[in-house]
Formats: sequence, structure tokens, C-alpha cells
Amino acid sequence: MNDDPSKRRLGRGLAALIGEMDQPAGTQDAPATQSDKLVPIEFVNRNPNNPRRQFDEADLQDLSRSIAQHGIVQPVVVRPIGEGRYEIIAGERRWRAAQRSGLADIPVIIRDVDDRTALEIAIVENVQRSDLNPLDEALGYEQLIGEHGYTQNDLGDIIGKSRSHVANSLRLLKLPEPVRDMLALGKLTAGHARAIASTGDPEKHANMIVSKGLSVRDAERLAQKDSEPVKDRVSQPIEKDADTLALEKMLTDNLGLTVTITHKDHRGHLKIDYRSLEQLDELCRLLQGDRSAS
Repeated sequence: MNDDPSKRRLGRGLAALIGEMDQPAGTQDAPATQSDKLVPIEFVNRNPNNPRRQFDEADLQDLSRSIAQHGIVQPVVVRPIGEGRYEIIAGERRWRAAQRSGLADIPVIIRDVDDRTALEIAIVENVQRSDLNPLDEALGYEQLIGEHGYTQNDLGDIIGKSRSHVANSLRLLKLPEPVRDMLALGKLTAGHARAIASTGDPEKHANMIVSKGLSVRDAERLAQKDSEPVKDRVSQPIEKDADTLALEKMLTDNLGLTVTITHKDHRGHLKIDYRSLEQLDELCRLLQGDRSAS
């Protein structure tokens, strides 16, 4: 029984279409998806609202050579726009490669859907195939929210991810343009970008991350240090005993988050710093696990 929860959330029509699009091709158990018809390639237009904006040149060249030899295995999903012409919903990468290979006609699956549904399908198809860079994914979510009134919970249901995933994606759009460019080109990961998004100078930190090849954990520590007020760093008491310092280090290493212990006269407090909703979620899971185990 195939009961994929992420597809149930999409709604019957959209789930059925995605199911068709992501079937494995060329096996006995799961044959290649059948196209509705062949269409002259010049009658197919790209979709200006396609959330995917970056196409790797070497990847296109490889796909073009494969198409020249074997043809297009998975049809391009399109919608009619009048006068025998069609607009791509999903499959622009295949369409671009087919143009390069000199293909005259391409197989298409035709779906008569509105702008909102077309954008939903394009985002879901790209997310499921991991074809979107984090910035393009965030721009797609922003478009659905701005133009079609979606909430973050709605988007989580559509793509089968959590609301915090959507919220963290949208935070990337607040980064300075040079940092967004690094993200789009793959020089920074989404984890790097989220870590420095709330710092005073994200561009400075992004350049440091790229030049030094820092990990996401390194970026989080860098952002954490940046967020500490100068007066706190200057007035931080240094006369902690060795046992307290050792305990701080052990908890910091185990949690992967900076832990500070202030202790005086048999009382005090423990501070745990986090930099993202994902880190907070993970911390809550750890604490809940500790309670259940006790």
C-alpha cells in the first residue's frame, strides 16, 4: 500500500500529478510516465514564475548529450496558453537540454491549471527532486504567500515539511544581496546563512565563512560571539572554579550549544544559547528525552 503522508497533504489532484511525475523510469515494475502528446519544442514556453532560477551549465550539457542519444524519458509537464502553445509547469531543465540537443518535438503531460496550482506543482516537484537552491525555494514560498495568500502552515502542508522549515527558509530573504548571491551559487549552505542572518554584519561573516571554509557549527559560534554585547564580554567574571568551567565545557560539547553556568552561594542559573528554531527544536527533543528516561 502506497500511503505517502506528504502526498496526502497536497490534495487529490496535485498529489496524483506529482505521483506521475516522480515515478522511476525504465523498469518493469515502474515504466516511464506516458506523455499526452508530442509538441514542437518551439511551441513550448518557459514559465516566468518558475521558482528555479539557477541551472548548472555542466549539468545541462550532460543532460543534453543524454537526450540526444536516448530522448526525453520523463515528459515535461505543461499547461495550455492558447493558439496551440504551452507553458512549462515542471521540467524546464529537460526543455532547455532538449533545445541544446536539437530535438524537434518533446513529450508533454498537459494539465489545465491556474497560476496558483502551477506554482505549487513547480515548487513541490523541485523540492522533491532537491533541484532548488535554498534561495530559490524561499522565493517560491514568498510568491505563494504574497500573491496567493498562503500561510506558513499552508506551505508546510503542501511541501510536506514543518512550519519552522518554511519560516527558516523565508528568513534567508532578509540577507544582504551579496550573501544571497553566495547562497544561490552554492558557496554558502542554508545552515551557514541561517546562522549569520541575525548578526550585525552578515556579509562580513559570509566572506569569512567562504574564505576559511568554516563549517555550519563554526558559523554558529561566530554568530554567537558577534551577538554578545561588548560590556558583557568585558565584565564577564573570570573567577570561576575549575569544576564549573569543566561542567560548562562538557555540556557545551554534548549539546553543541554554548552553555554558561553562573553559581554563587549555593544557587545560580544555567544559560543555553541557540541561534535558530531548528536548534531550539532539537534542544526541546533532548530535554523531553531526558525526562522520559528518568
